[in-house]
Amino acid sequence: MNTADLGLPVDVPSTALFTDQYELTMLQAALKAGTAERRSVFEVFTRRLPEGRRYGVVAGTGRVLDAVENFRFDADVLAFLRERNIVDEETLAWLADYRFGGDVWGYPEGEVYFPGSPVMRVEGTFAECVLLETVILSILNHDSAIAAAASRMASAAGERPLIEMGARRTHELAAVAASRAAYVGGFATTSDLAAGFRYGIPTVGTSAHAFTLLHDHERDAFRAQVETLGRGTTLLVDTYDVAEAVRTAVEVAGPELGAVRIDSGDLLLVAHRVRQQLDELGATNTRIVVTSDLDEYAIASLAAAPVDAYGVGTQLVTGSGHPTCSMVYKLVARAESGDPKAPLVPVAKKSSGGKASVGGRKWAARRLDEDGVAEAEVVGTGPVPTELADRQLLVELIKGGDVVAREPLDVPRDRHIAARANLPLSATQLSRGEPVLPTEYVTGPSGS
Repeated sequence: MNTADLGLPVDVPSTALFTDQYELTMLQAALKAGTAERRSVFEVFTRRLPEGRRYGVVAGTGRVLDAVENFRFDADVLAFLRERNIVDEETLAWLADYRFGGDVWGYPEGEVYFPGSPVMRVEGTFAECVLLETVILSILNHDSAIAAAASRMASAAGERPLIEMGARRTHELAAVAASRAAYVGGFATTSDLAAGFRYGIPTVGTSAHAFTLLHDHERDAFRAQVETLGRGTTLLVDTYDVAEAVRTAVEVAGPELGAVRIDSGDLLLVAHRVRQQLDELGATNTRIVVTSDLDEYAIASLAAAPVDAYGVGTQLVTGSGHPTCSMVYKLVARAESGDPKAPLVPVAKKSSGGKASVGGRKWAARRLDEDGVAEAEVVGTGPVPTELADRQLLVELIKGGDVVAREPLDVPRDRHIAARANLPLSATQLSRGEPVLPTEYVTGPSGS
């Protein structure tokens, strides 16, 4: 069974209503004005990274491809739009036949990005492209925020594995997307079975404090778990007294005990004490897993502790303080008329308050220094300079309405590890700072 082809239930029968009403009212007005069929180029980018972040992480691309494929106005959706009088009958008739037939280019999933990076470029008629704004931004803003937090946590954890366990701290469907994004960002496993089912992410899980409290004695709970799950299981040792629990755990499971989990207290101090106790009891191979509202800073503070793995929940699924990337979807070029051969004209929003945009269809490339380390994100219009031709970042994702770039989830995960390793060393510093790469703009003809 190919689990990537399976979906989870949602409250509407397609992704077409994962949108804002003004997308449809713009469509209706453009149809009336005769401008709906003008060839257009939209780009997704962010004007700035979240405060203090050194780089962003592209995540959710695969989900965007699924969403675009499933963007269909079926009978029930059309009936809803008609009953609410959201658009007129002419627009409803147009929507009934809607299929995105354009092209989408973008940074491959797992790649890093910076302010101004054209993370995704959507090309087609104005009508077919404008409808996708909200669903594309919804996915990319959420997933990229989670992946960026995951990446920082993975950097702090080093070679120690990270467990995603935030399903109880967010919306049930967002939890699945968050688990996927965390895996792209460097997490090894998830506790969320829906994420494992949908995306093939390895799943883990043993027991909570409730299981220990259910039994008359802690020893009874440990014995029941070991008899059921084997000596390699992970026993939760902080329900009552940690030292007594560790002693009991080794007595029940023997030195073959797989791991103990610590979920409270001074984790640095307790981890050292537990490691010493386990070694004295002969359980030298028993691992220590720590949880308890961890973020990248807490993980970094435990670098010298005898910890083998981290479980992270709340801080991960909320982007560790930055739950969105503030990406926007802007029209950057459009044809002079509805003629498919009409040339493209650059367009841009001129605004005060830092909300201006740069017109023209963009390309992007990453310039390297003499040691092969990235030194600048170069964004431009027109011809790509020869020296950057083999460093271009955008890849084709959808061609003529057909998805051409699906890939197993391990591919963007490995891609991100390589992309992060190619950045200057300061990229992994947790201290606040400016983006690790500057964005340079090269202006030329916008292209046709």
